[in-house]
Amino acid sequence: MTAQANAAQQDADPLDATYRKVAFRLIPYIFVCYLFNYLDRVNVGFAKLQTLDDLHFSETAYGLGAGIFFLGYIACGVPSNLMLRRVGARRWIAVIMIAWGLLSTSLLLVRDAPTFYVLRLLTGAAEAGFFPGIVLYLTEWFPSVRRGQVMALFMSAIPLSGVLGGPFSGWILSHFAGGQGGFRAWQWLFLLQGLPTIVLGLGVLVLFSDGIDHAPWLSGGEKAAMKQALSDDAKSSPKTVADSFAAVLRNPGVWALGLIYFSIQSGVYAINFWLPSIIKTSGFSDPALVGWLSAIPYLAASIFMIAIGRSADARRERRWHLAVPMLMGVGGLIIAANFALSPTISLVGLTLATMGALTGLPMFWPLSGGYLSPAAAAGGLALINSIGQIAGFVSPYLVGWIKDTTGSTNTALYILAAVILVGVALVLRVPGKLVNR
Repeated sequence: MTAQANAAQQDADPLDATYRKVAFRLIPYIFVCYLFNYLDRVNVGFAKLQTLDDLHFSETAYGLGAGIFFLGYIACGVPSNLMLRRVGARRWIAVIMIAWGLLSTSLLLVRDAPTFYVLRLLTGAAEAGFFPGIVLYLTEWFPSVRRGQVMALFMSAIPLSGVLGGPFSGWILSHFAGGQGGFRAWQWLFLLQGLPTIVLGLGVLVLFSDGIDHAPWLSGGEKAAMKQALSDDAKSSPKTVADSFAAVLRNPGVWALGLIYFSIQSGVYAINFWLPSIIKTSGFSDPALVGWLSAIPYLAASIFMIAIGRSADARRERRWHLAVPMLMGVGGLIIAANFALSPTISLVGLTLATMGALTGLPMFWPLSGGYLSPAAAAGGLALINSIGQIAGFVSPYLVGWIKDTTGSTNTALYILAAVILVGVALVLRVPGKLVNR
């Protein structure tokens, strides 16, 4: 090793240590918050195993209730992120979490479809600012070269919510099957998975800091080094970035990103909301067993997601690290549809689809740095997220309607595979020089 290279390595070590310190401070708690965020969002998929009979819902009614959440989410995403910039991440994220925890818990009070729709709509509006707010928050701490792995660690909460949430949800439905305390099992599900979110929201006020300058647990030298790294990262951004929200709205690349995110989320939400039902249709009727089997795809996805995030940062390559997982999602959905009556092969297909679709989520967000300046990030990230979340309404409703119409989810899986394939084509049209950094 040359003297120059040795000096460069010595210079990098203190900054690496600082980023490890920041990651250990922020990421574990954000991970737990996002785990409950996703669990509260999709636990209606397990509740469905009993609510359809208890409340006399059709598959279409369930799909509409599952999807209407995202109408509130889409409507409030951009305003919520702009509010975060105004009042600070610490206070606003705490407010978001407490509000959605209360509303998600209130789903235990549902007695009819209209009440289900209203509570899901309000829960979506409350949650809207959490994910884009966290993404924005992380961009204020980590430069783009470090975001792939950070996003993968943070978003590994999605598959882990399936690994932990599937067995936990199945256990609740089995343990409280006869009803206890005047509640049915699905009501206990909403209660036991909603209340922790309120407690976590209060914890945000204690553990979060509003950016580098407001972090008392960082030294002056650490703050200066991190701010310099962010400044250097901003200077190296491509000249084509949008530097205001008005420019974001005029930038076709930003809208293309929104469509790519829509295609990824189409597969993700189909899996999240329908995986328990698809597994049950394959021949498994016991709720506890369905819970354990549903954990298999999510466990594989959590491992794959972290590995791909490390690879993307190490190679500073973004497009193929997104396109290949998306293609896995396409293949997995096709296998699951073709072998719907073979439990083992169907589960293999669902596992591949889950690995691919969920890994596409963290691999997508580093692309946005090629189109958004720090000044436009708040509105831009929320806009892209909102476009993608339209899939949260379309996908569950589409699957439910097709299931009611045809008696099978297979046609829906083929359609969703085609949507993801269109997203792959859009990913490969993104200039590598714009995002590979």
